[in-house]
Amino acid sequence: MKDYKSIIASKIDAPLEKEEIVSLISETADDNFGDYAFPCFKLAKVMRMSPAAIAQQLASQIKTDDVIVKAEAVNGYLNFFINRREFINDAVYGVLSQGADYGNDTLGSGKTVCIDYSSVNICKSFHIGHLSTTAIGSSLYKIFTALGYDVVGINHLGDYGTQFGKMIVAYKLWGDYETVKRNGVAELQRLYVKFHQEEVNHPELTDQAREWFVKVEQNDAEAKKLFDMFKEITLNDVMEIYDRLNVKFDSWNGESFYMDKMDGPLQMLRDKGLITESQGAQVVDLKDYDMPPFLLIKSDGSSLYATRDLAAAVWRKNEYDFDKCLYVVAYQQNLHFKQLFKVLELANLPWAKDMIHVAYGMVSLEDGAMSTRKGNVVLLRDVINKAVSKSLETIIAKNPNLENKEKVAEQVGVGAVLFSALENSKIKDITFTFDRVLNFDGETAPYIQYTTARCNSILEKAGMSRLAKIAPDMRALDNAETLTLCKLLASFPQAVKDAADKYEPSIISGLLIDIAQAFNRFYIAHRVLSDNLSEQNARLSVVEATGITLKKGLALLGIESPDKM
Repeated sequence: MKDYKSIIASKIDAPLEKEEIVSLISETADDNFGDYAFPCFKLAKVMRMSPAAIAQQLASQIKTDDVIVKAEAVNGYLNFFINRREFINDAVYGVLSQGADYGNDTLGSGKTVCIDYSSVNICKSFHIGHLSTTAIGSSLYKIFTALGYDVVGINHLGDYGTQFGKMIVAYKLWGDYETVKRNGVAELQRLYVKFHQEEVNHPELTDQAREWFVKVEQNDAEAKKLFDMFKEITLNDVMEIYDRLNVKFDSWNGESFYMDKMDGPLQMLRDKGLITESQGAQVVDLKDYDMPPFLLIKSDGSSLYATRDLAAAVWRKNEYDFDKCLYVVAYQQNLHFKQLFKVLELANLPWAKDMIHVAYGMVSLEDGAMSTRKGNVVLLRDVINKAVSKSLETIIAKNPNLENKEKVAEQVGVGAVLFSALENSKIKDITFTFDRVLNFDGETAPYIQYTTARCNSILEKAGMSRLAKIAPDMRALDNAETLTLCKLLASFPQAVKDAADKYEPSIISGLLIDIAQAFNRFYIAHRVLSDNLSEQNARLSVVEATGITLKKGLALLGIESPDKM
């Protein structure tokens, strides 16, 4: 695919660096005004002319050719018309030549990105509140991999803290082995909720919980046996969900992994004079940076998750020598990560600048925030099951003879759930409702999946005729619908890069919606299958390129594409 912006920039004789000219060039919103536009407003002060006069002057100097066929000045903009037939040809065959690799790049070759996401808590249910971090982190994993990075997916398990002492107390008082083995995390969750209900009137339970957690830390045989059982049950439960969501991890090192790795980083901070004492606790004073103290060791000598996050950051740098380390965590933790990154910076660690908090909005229910302690959660498994069930009902009603209905329903239902977390800017808060997640109409994953399946169906109906050695008549693609669609297809590789640069998978999801809508307008306006095989083959090439791009884009979001729907 030609780099049209660079080609245009080389033709503009303006007192700016070429890189800056390229950055100012953008695609036009209306094809009638050209394909690319260069704004002249920034040149007014330097050239001592009005933007309109500058545009007129530059337009008179442009030398057109087979690539740039026309340039004209309009209201302070210099608009360029490209050879559209050549562009469409380049766009379509650029996709077809790369196939499933379309959008891939080698820009990350030799670089490592660590992504900390999902990070489930042992003994707690995998609920809808975990969907955003899981979906965003998994998509970023796939996006960075496509761009050639070595990616390390990290599930920083919440497997340390007094809550495990609470679980042991609850289990010993009200639980039994057979029920826990049979009902799994649901039973652990019931016991956890019951503990907090009983704790209100029996504060001595809190002391017992602390005592049992001390036993966990000391590797007491009974405490360790119970803790390991809780952990195994939780991981077995979440692995089923991760498999359905097409999510993978390379590391499961949780908080407990770093318990014997805190002394080194803490001593480093002491040696650099960063740790001070405050009311018996050890902190890093950050008042000069308008932040509260970063608490590392409590007055009773115990550590916090901040201490373990510090140890984890140092260990990951030593282990993976990352170029970036991303934390996909809700914006409620903004202050924590600002403090952590500032402490690493104050320690003069050059890689502190490579630590990035990928914040996302919170998920709440219609009647308020979720609370695991109160049992006020919507389980992610229930959401997926309901979405899959609705998908199957729709398939049976609209296409009862479809093969592998259950598999397709799984792909569509899971896709709908994932897309609900990836369709908008990640920082946007979400009020969870089943109606929104399970809406299969409009700008949704099922709509994109259906469009992809339609592309497959058209190609299948064409059969052997599309393989006939008849040169495609590219004149059949000289129309507004095809041009709009091909511009979107051509923008896909840059969208993948932008999604990585901004840690924003919604850039891809938004483009996929645009492509699907543009394709359906193209399909309605122009008969693809016809007796004129040269025209048919030209249009079939657009159909095939569209299907490839949609399938690849969905894959980067973690969503599968059914061949038929």
